[in-house]
Amino acid sequence: MKESLLTVKELSSFLHVHPKTVYRWAKNGQIRHIKKDGLGIRFKEREIDDWIESGQIKAMPIFEGLQKLDLSLENYDKMLLKGRSALSKSSKRWCYGFGTVYIRKTKEGKTRYCIDYRGGDGRRKREVIKTAQSRAEALLALQRKISDIFDSQYSPAQTKQVAFEEFANLYLENYSKLNKKSWKCDSYALVAHLIPYFGEFKLSEFTPLLIEKYRAERLKAGVRKSSTNREMALLKKMFNLAIDWQYAKENPVRKVKLFSEKDNLKERVLSEEEETRLLAECADHLRPIIVVALNTGMRKSEILTLSWDRVDMNLRLIHVSKTKSGKDRMVPINDALLGVFEELRRSSIGKYVFTNPETGLPFKSVRHSFENACRRANIHGLRFHDTRHTFSCRMIQRGCDIETLRDLLGHHSVTVTQRYIHTNLDQKRQAVELLSAKKAADLSPICHTDGEEKAESAVTPLFSVN
Repeated sequence: MKESLLTVKELSSFLHVHPKTVYRWAKNGQIRHIKKDGLGIRFKEREIDDWIESGQIKAMPIFEGLQKLDLSLENYDKMLLKGRSALSKSSKRWCYGFGTVYIRKTKEGKTRYCIDYRGGDGRRKREVIKTAQSRAEALLALQRKISDIFDSQYSPAQTKQVAFEEFANLYLENYSKLNKKSWKCDSYALVAHLIPYFGEFKLSEFTPLLIEKYRAERLKAGVRKSSTNREMALLKKMFNLAIDWQYAKENPVRKVKLFSEKDNLKERVLSEEEETRLLAECADHLRPIIVVALNTGMRKSEILTLSWDRVDMNLRLIHVSKTKSGKDRMVPINDALLGVFEELRRSSIGKYVFTNPETGLPFKSVRHSFENACRRANIHGLRFHDTRHTFSCRMIQRGCDIETLRDLLGHHSVTVTQRYIHTNLDQKRQAVELLSAKKAADLSPICHTDGEEKAESAVTPLFSVN
């Protein structure tokens, strides 16, 4: 009984591989086959069964009959060195592309083999290979150096297993306190919320689902979405550093989408009438602070830490330093503000414009006095930061362009400045009335006719559906 033969298509279907894979195995000698003109490639069932049971693929005889490569120093030079001078017997310097081997004579006349290459940081490095007795040994040392640099940059790094609480302390001490003015905010968020929830988890155990569960619990507790976004931003930065410091391989926070904060934008602008009531109810130390805020748009921290050496009464300029953006700016002093500064200067008792008489230092906070003034003036929902919004709105109303306003506020981008531009309800009413006034002007030649019928016939087409 003759043994049946399998075609390439039948064998590929049986082995669940692509026909091209079968052809490749046959070509490389990995699987026994029969090849005849007019018949093509065929496979014996028995040999296929034996091949499967062996569980091994025969070594490819692809290099059979080929001569072994000669990797002697002479042939290595011919492959990598270029030019006759490089191959010259009198040469004392051999450049291989990835580095250079050269000879240097000591004071005693001894020959030293040296190497010249680029380190992982891109800087040039030159070393003496004291143990090298020949150029071949120096070349081998150069190859090892290059190999070590490549492995350090491209080999998979072994991450260190660390709990979140331990890494949080590393983050605060080695990054946040050194680089961020708001490091205390990071410390509070970590100690009060993030560490109690994630503290015992390893960084490798963090997943997007775990982070989403944390956010869900925070929202159930009544926390605003904007607050959770700040915590997610902190987590994301920590994991980016963890990757750089080889404590993590990936950042799971990147797969967590932040909540929209459009509904949280507060558009509170102080009206002229409210300003009058507020200033009337302010304590003596608070009133000039509010005036400075409404006439400069400076932040509360910038006002409270303002020193007299930053106020130029002659040029009528305020040099604002230690800003949130880290960029100093100049703010002009208008007429209303000039009188306030002159009065403050006469009664000044220290280097700061606003000095607490009890401590001789700047006021740390005016929160209670500001809230009390708002309560007495019957003003609700006003924050101190809204004085900055009020300044921006009034500047735009009086024709200030947005580029100038950006410089006055100290923003990096106009996009940020646009958040400070609000229109009040009266402005919106006036804008809508412009449309009504235009229509009335367009209709006036028609409406001032002698007969009511002509006027009525003239108006009717405006409301016709035909």
